Amino acid sequence: MTFQIRAVTIYGKKAGQVRTVPFEPGTLNIVTGDSRRGKSALLTIIDYCLGSSGYPVKAGAVRDYVSAYALTLVKPDQQLFIARRAPEGKAAVSTVLCILSQAPGTSPPPLQDLAFSTPLDAAKDMLSDFCGIDRTVRVPAVGRAQTIAPSIRHALFFCLQAQNEVANPDLLFHSQGEEWRPNTIRGVIPYFLGAVDPEQALRRNRLRLLRRDLSDLETALAPTRNLDPATGQARALLTEAVEAHLLAPLTDPEPSAGDVLDLLRQALNHTGPSPEQDNGEEPLSALTARRNELRALHGQTRVRIADLKRALAENTDFTALATEQRARLVSLGLLRRDPEASSATHCPVCDSTLPSANDTVTALIRDLAHLNGDLQVIGSDTPAIQRLISQEEARLQEVRSALARNQEEISEVNAGMRALQQEPDDARRAAMVQGRISLYLDTTAHRTVTPQVEDRREELRQQIADLEELLSDDTQSERLASYLSLISQKITNKAAALSLEHSKNPIRLDVNRLTVIADKANGPLPLPEMGSGENHLGYHVAAMLSLHEWFTEHRAPVPRLLVLDQPSQVFFPPDHTGEAILGANDRHKLLNIFQAIHQTLRLLEGDFQVIVMEHADMDHPDFGPYVKQRWRYDTDQALVPADWIEEEAE
Repeated sequence: MTFQIRAVTIYGKKAGQVRTVPFEPGTLNIVTGDSRRGKSALLTIIDYCLGSSGYPVKAGAVRDYVSAYALTLVKPDQQLFIARRAPEGKAAVSTVLCILSQAPGTSPPPLQDLAFSTPLDAAKDMLSDFCGIDRTVRVPAVGRAQTIAPSIRHALFFCLQAQNEVANPDLLFHSQGEEWRPNTIRGVIPYFLGAVDPEQALRRNRLRLLRRDLSDLETALAPTRNLDPATGQARALLTEAVEAHLLAPLTDPEPSAGDVLDLLRQALNHTGPSPEQDNGEEPLSALTARRNELRALHGQTRVRIADLKRALAENTDFTALATEQRARLVSLGLLRRDPEASSATHCPVCDSTLPSANDTVTALIRDLAHLNGDLQVIGSDTPAIQRLISQEEARLQEVRSALARNQEEISEVNAGMRALQQEPDDARRAAMVQGRISLYLDTTAHRTVTPQVEDRREELRQQIADLEELLSDDTQSERLASYLSLISQKITNKAAALSLEHSKNPIRLDVNRLTVIADKANGPLPLPEMGSGENHLGYHVAAMLSLHEWFTEHRAPVPRLLVLDQPSQVFFPPDHTGEAILGANDRHKLLNIFQAIHQTLRLLEGDFQVIVMEHADMDHPDFGPYVKQRWRYDTDQALVPADWIEEEAE
């Protein structure tokens, strides 16, 4: 079971300033009033308290005079209170929340009693759990090589219709106009409609990870395959070294691979002087010896860096798993009683009789403490490892620079010797052979110091084949098409009841284009191509109500809540700011919208709640009795009480 909203609460910037706007679950709630009285802020406050990554509350009196916002969420026999401070100082958003489990009917606590200590990510997880979302499910992201874990933030796509969305022909879902959101909405719709089999979702995610592992392994093995020992090349170099007088003639016609490498190293280090070069070979020998030392240091440094990076990756993996476990235990913050002082037979949350209640709480708290200790140790180790990696990489760069300088010096000495002593052709040939030997030995040395990669390709390919066989009979796409067809029938019926244009044709919800489409005899007609704001509003309402009927009937993990901000705007001129008086025809059309809402509310029998912020006010049985707040200038009523503003002005 998921939740509805009992109240929205704001806290002023002075002690004791609290304002609560109550709502009735399971029915229509209307807040009507003049412009700039805080109606639209209700939707942004709901969005903010339910884990928004930004600060959606617009500039104005609400931002100026409110220090914290709160929601009271309810579902059968449960109540959850969520509070979140307004950003302070230069911060763009507050990243910690206060979440309290309350007895049903409990009033919002004073601001000074709230402890803002739950990180935003942990709060989203707790809200997702309260909404009934299975956080183990992963669905593929559309257009990106990754998966999505559905959360409360994704459920809100179907629950909020802001002022610029409720009649927008180009945007059907909440925040659809933001970057990356359309593909995210396309990715999560199958889950919230119930078309995703959780077991199959886990298999698809496992298949994606295995394919990624196989690709990474192929990439890692490619250099290893390119660096396989080339005995033919080694023997050819050995023959050239003998011919260039870098080595004595071979006594063993079939030397082993190890012996070949040893002989090549001897050839590389050969500095036998000629009678004309006795004085010139001494600096060259020293430079060559220095180069050998630098090569050895280079290889050792790379090995240390590889070892440190493996240690860092292991720390990171442990931290991710431990953080997830801590997020599951963070609900301990809801236990407000001291297990040492409380009765051992009473639950510290609901006060019901429960044998060994305190033992359970103590064990959970001890587990959380141990987990925090492990995270603290890992957290202290990780920066040290990162510093060591940085130091080793700096040292590696220094060695590379020294090798480059050494090579320049060797080249310069050789050039000078050739110029001064007219180096014979045999010496030049020997130098060329030594260069090829040096390249070959550097390559084989790299293979030696590089951590060996285990070839698991066949194992991974077999696991991938097994999963593909298990997924071959998955019918998710068929289920989704079937569900969308049934929802589209609901939309068609509601559009006809609202007397919308094109409603005599079948209307369908297109999750690829994220719009509704009328299938006419001369071709499909999407919402953006339909004229009039009345049509745009009507199809938005018909689609949202139809989706929520489906969500409720199939117990989907979506809040049983729809918030509409000023649907009557299509019946007023754009610059209208005066009294909200509608013509008879427009009044009739707006009442049709509210009658459609009442029809869905009656069908769902208290399992669905609608909150509407309206400029209009009508004396009609489908409107007037459901008005919870009237915020007018003539009565000095608004979301932010007038005395808060007056006190601030003083």
